[in-house]
Amino acid sequence: MERESMEFDLVIVGGGPAGLAASIKFAQMAADAGEEFTVCLVEKGSEIGAHILSGAVVEPRALDELFPDWKNMGAPLNNPVTDDDIYYLVDDHQGLKVPSIMLPFFHNTGNYATSLGNLCRWLGEQAEELAVNIFPGFAATEILYNEDGSIKGVATGDMGVGADGEQKPTFQAGYELHGKYTIFAEGCRGHLGKELMDKFNLRDDADTQHYGIGFKEVWDIDPEKHVPGKVMHTVGWPLGHFPGGTLGGSYLYHLENNQVTVGLIVDLGYSNPHLSPFDEFQRFKQHKIIKHFLEGGKRVSYGARAVVKGGLMALPKLVMPGGLMVGDDAGFLNNLKQKGSHTAMKSGMLAAESVFSALKAGSEGGETLDTFTEAFENSWLYEELYTARNTTGWLHKFGTLIGSAMTWFDQIICRGKLPFSLKDPKPDYAQLKPASQCEKPDYPKPDGVISFDKLSSVFITNTSHEEDQPCHLQLKDPNIPLEQNLPMYDEPAQRYCPAGVYEVIEEEDGTKKFLINSQNCIHCKTCDIKDPAQNINWVVPEGAGGPNYGNM
Repeated sequence: MERESMEFDLVIVGGGPAGLAASIKFAQMAADAGEEFTVCLVEKGSEIGAHILSGAVVEPRALDELFPDWKNMGAPLNNPVTDDDIYYLVDDHQGLKVPSIMLPFFHNTGNYATSLGNLCRWLGEQAEELAVNIFPGFAATEILYNEDGSIKGVATGDMGVGADGEQKPTFQAGYELHGKYTIFAEGCRGHLGKELMDKFNLRDDADTQHYGIGFKEVWDIDPEKHVPGKVMHTVGWPLGHFPGGTLGGSYLYHLENNQVTVGLIVDLGYSNPHLSPFDEFQRFKQHKIIKHFLEGGKRVSYGARAVVKGGLMALPKLVMPGGLMVGDDAGFLNNLKQKGSHTAMKSGMLAAESVFSALKAGSEGGETLDTFTEAFENSWLYEELYTARNTTGWLHKFGTLIGSAMTWFDQIICRGKLPFSLKDPKPDYAQLKPASQCEKPDYPKPDGVISFDKLSSVFITNTSHEEDQPCHLQLKDPNIPLEQNLPMYDEPAQRYCPAGVYEVIEEEDGTKKFLINSQNCIHCKTCDIKDPAQNINWVVPEGAGGPNYGNM
């Protein structure tokens, strides 16, 4: 069926900080110049912010540039950081407080502990006031190309297609969104971004990208324990704290209204296939320093998503004919600070400036805008990522303790200006050892008070998918899970997925079956990253499917 099409000067895929900042900056420049350029933004979540999950302590540097008067405009940054605590957790009850002077790059003075989802909702409102066309609930499923191979835009997915591939009575064809330029801002491990990297060889000169999986819960806590603006970070227990152990770190931030957000990030380069990142997170909350704040409280939200960690060394080429890649889709997160919202926003703003300049000069689109790459390399964003470029390399090479010491030397003594850059070419999925060579962790049963199981956690993500639709978790070879991954790695998808999507079940006749509960998927992309055979391809389901996060 032929699809309807709409024409724009700029098409943006993704309604996170990068995409929204790009749309706003472009619209601002057009308004200031008296130009009538058009821009649209397509977002797969049911609304702006529905799929946004981050810690989050927001550094407002990019927001200051985008809206210098954001405080008076009502931006939801009302909770300045008041206190920074860093702990090294020795075991399940002991913790050593690290003097803050030792880790000045973790200082959050001038930053805000808040909900990134709520900030994105506010940015969405500002974009709409600037006449940006925002289409939530429409998933961009396909990249469209011109005859010369340049990017023409994107197509949104068809709605009302059954699991058998046949059209249902509710069928509605997707739309084609044509743009002179298209900015891809899908977030970490974007499925269209993967296609672009392969088609245009964007990763040829880049280091291997690395990832973590980040967990987050929001809790209502006892008001007597609440300290607005208090920020805590930890390393060490329950993850490995010696070379060869599992990398990661955690946080607990005090928000407004007697709420805290607590989370754990597990590096996806771990080697033990028995490890369950979800259960490590539940175990972490039992530490007495963390449990102290949660006891007597109530968990109100849960979520998880992949985190891009490679930094500057793993950035791909950012431009291709007719297209630009920004935010976590490219990998702009600062792994040293563990912050990515301000870097994502700045990358989107720089991309928007390059597109606007080209259009104002009379471009008809389809060009490769190297001006974006040049602007990035001359910006504070590049300087910040360059300073932090060796963080992932140090930690991957030497583990948490020695790697942190080397990072301290790099940052404090050398000011991030060492005459070399570390690379780590081995991908996360290739790090797993055979299950027979690894010890099984002993995870305690959830108590239903501080720790919980996966299914009750997925329930409060408000995840919803139309069940009768093609599975968006595609196996390249359906035999690999049972014939290869199960005997070698005890099929790790059962454990690395934070939502209970993958199961190995035994039938009455003793045979085994690999089950995919795609309706549970919270769009974290971990399976696409960590599957040891790279057999799982995550693609978008019908628009508006997935989690519906609130104050995340």
